[in-house]
Formats: sequence, C-alpha cells, structure tokens
Amino acid sequence: MKSLSCARLYGILDLGYVSLEEAIPMARQMLAGGVDILQLRAKRSSPEEIFRLAGSLAPLCRAAGVPLILNDHPQLVAKAGADGVHVGQDDLPVPEVRRIVGPDAIIGLSTHSLAQVRAAREAAPDYIGFGPLFATPTKPDYTPIGTAEIAPAHGLVDLPVFCIGGIKRENLREVLAAGARRVVIVSGILTAPSPAAYCLACRDVLGSRP
Repeated sequence: MKSLSCARLYGILDLGYVSLEEAIPMARQMLAGGVDILQLRAKRSSPEEIFRLAGSLAPLCRAAGVPLILNDHPQLVAKAGADGVHVGQDDLPVPEVRRIVGPDAIIGLSTHSLAQVRAAREAAPDYIGFGPLFATPTKPDYTPIGTAEIAPAHGLVDLPVFCIGGIKRENLREVLAAGARRVVIVSGILTAPSPAAYCLACRDVLGSRP
C-alpha cells in the first residue's frame, strides 16, 4: 500500500460527476493513470449504495496498492474494506471518528483557513485537505482562499497537506510554485476525454517539482 508521505496525486471519484454505472470504469482509469489515493464521494447516495460500491472498489484499489478513502460514513470503512475516511469541519470530530474506525485506518480532515490548520494539530488526523484554492462547482458555498496561504499552511503542521479546490492540470504549476507538494483533483480528471492520460499528465507535472 502506498504511504501518505509518498502520495502526490489524490483523486476523488465524485458521483456528482460520474453515474453509479460509470463509477467502476472511471476508478479503473484513475488507478491506471497513477492516482496515489482514491476517495469515493457520493453525497446523494444512500449508505447502502456507498457500501456496495466501496466493496467493489476496495479490491481494485488493493491490487493497485492505493488507499481507498470514503467521504464521510466512518461506520462503513471496516465493513466495506476501505482504508480510511475523510471528514469535514461540520462532521464528527476526529477523535470520535478514530474511535469508530480504529487506530490503523486513515483519517483525513478538510481545512479552509490557517486557524483550522492550527486546530488540526490537536485533532491529529493523518492528513489534511487545504482549500478550496479556486472557485469550484464541487464546493459552491465556499469562498476560494487563493494560493497565498499554501506555504504558511505547510509550516503549521507536520502532516501531509493536500491542496484542493479548482485545481486542474492547467493551473497545477501555479499551485506547486506557491508551495504545494500534494494536490487533489476532481473535475479535471472526471471530465477529461481520457482520465488515465489526464492523471499521467498531472503526475508528470508533480514529478517535475523539486
């Protein structure tokens, strides 16, 4: 299994962009393209649907050595064979999530400001997401925070920081130049003519960063 410390490209399989029927083929493309982490995000799906889909994704991710993360639903992680869960600021606190998923599961936490990054040190997730950097239809209610705080955010925590929000291949170099080391890409991958080729192109850019 790839470690978080080595992960650079985090892909989210968001059922807001991909139908349930297309989810497995899309996941195969993302894994073929080299995502280091795959998250299943299905905000409008029932826990039963998420459980079934995660159960199908888990062996694919395991074969690729890629952690499978569920967005929310910590109670499904072990049952579905997933490797961890990602929670937001308005979800269960990280210590409570840890009691549900156990000591070995991965827990990610969304942060949207430097103050929330500081607070994450005490909450002790395994990684944080930081953003949204740019406007994104995935999070239309969030005000973009821009790139100026990327470097300060990295200096506040000794955790992997995954920048997120409106990041695409076209602005990836800008994000890296501002201090990012790891990124989450959603719509860019999911709407690309060839998601696998898109991921490979992003990995090339990420690999060019010192």
